[in-house]
Amino acid sequence: MSGAAVDVAVIGGGVIGSATAFFLKDMGFPGRVVVFEKDPSYQYASTARSAASIRQQFTTAVSTQMSQFSFAFFEQLPERFGTDGDIALHRDSYLLVADAAREKALRACHETFTRLGSNIAWLDQEDLARRFPWLNVEDLVGGTLGLSGEGWFDAYMLLRVLRREARNMGVTYVDREVTGIDVENGRVTAVRTADGERWPCAVAVNAAGPAAGKVAAMAGLDLPVEARKRTMFVIEGPLEPRGMPFLFDNSGAQIRPEGHRFICGALPDEDRDPEPGDDFEPDYYLFEEKVWPALAHRIPALMELRLISAWSGHYEMNLFDHNGVIGPHPELTNFIFANGFSGHGVMHSPATGRGVAELIMHGRYTSLDLSPLRYERILENAPIRETLVY
Repeated sequence: MSGAAVDVAVIGGGVIGSATAFFLKDMGFPGRVVVFEKDPSYQYASTARSAASIRQQFTTAVSTQMSQFSFAFFEQLPERFGTDGDIALHRDSYLLVADAAREKALRACHETFTRLGSNIAWLDQEDLARRFPWLNVEDLVGGTLGLSGEGWFDAYMLLRVLRREARNMGVTYVDREVTGIDVENGRVTAVRTADGERWPCAVAVNAAGPAAGKVAAMAGLDLPVEARKRTMFVIEGPLEPRGMPFLFDNSGAQIRPEGHRFICGALPDEDRDPEPGDDFEPDYYLFEEKVWPALAHRIPALMELRLISAWSGHYEMNLFDHNGVIGPHPELTNFIFANGFSGHGVMHSPATGRGVAELIMHGRYTSLDLSPLRYERILENAPIRETLVY
């Protein structure tokens, strides 16, 4: 069987695939855009299971610029779409703290933030204690606090806006899994779906999230992107959430307000971080071994915290350098990557979608230059190293 020919086949209907479709039509692309999504409920999608925050505290210029673009886009949504553009955007801050061992590195990062135009303050120990009296600062020397352009939002609401508006502009969503990609004479010629249909296409966009490596392999390409499970915990405690930033502790634990509660988490050790397959069960050992001890030390009031619930989602982890891969494959130029953001995909989805749309329509970037994230860096063994790792 054969489906109707399409101009752009987007494989993956999460926030990045939907942003790509949205910007194509928003920029006036006249051709037919079809988005293939295997799970229209988005029950297990990375988008719906994201903690959904945005920061400017990166030391790579392209990441900072993507955050700046995306935050401005988020702020404009209510102006464009009224109440239908509400994504529950909280304009708040990230707070990254450092002990003596990390002071030099974080100060150097702060210099980079400033050079890149981000509004990030350096707070010394006394500043931290005065501004955040609930914070145990005895082993801290300072921290960086975002003064604007940071916060958090509802990722599923963002997806709904992008998907709805893309469909309103003529994008078709097909609720089927892509199981094959046809390649002839150095070009993608069609995608195949699980029901046996073949969809001829002029361009294919890989926006398949944690499955991106497997989708690339369908086209005979190597992409070092695999799923990695991340768990978030919902807690209550005797602490006022209002005015609290998204805290990234030097221990690796993280916490931010969520209504009258808090969400928190920590990364697993590398030897306990395998590809999860279909496993979405929360890793409660992280709470007992890492999160609770770290929070009880840094925020003494949370020694009396109460665990309410937990959930897990899958990161699309770029094992090469933990940064996104955006742009065409050099030998299969109508196959475009939008993958491997390693936890930054939701926050950078507007910048990614806009960039991919520009490549398709103009053959080049016309707003942000995302060329540092090109696929060729993998072939050249030239990783992008983000200095700030919390």
